[in-house]
Amino acid sequence: MEDVKIETEMITLGQFLKLADVIQSGGMAKWFLHEYEVFVNGEHDSRRGRKLYSGDVVSIYGFGEFKVTSLN
Repeated sequence: MEDVKIETEMITLGQFLKLADVIQSGGMAKWFLHEYEVFVNGEHDSRRGRKLYSGDVVSIYGFGEFKVTSLN
């Protein structure tokens, strides 16, 4: 599991995908979430605006598992 550090209290799933280097640009988020199954804390979620907080785990088949961690 790879830690992805955020500087704010929360981050959206679309922003997270770019920060984790899963997608190249924020504009790809909608397409990516339609094409791939993304799980947040074990539940399927395809909303790019889904809010993620420190401790949340994002799983993407073929890309791995990522844990949101806070810099603070």
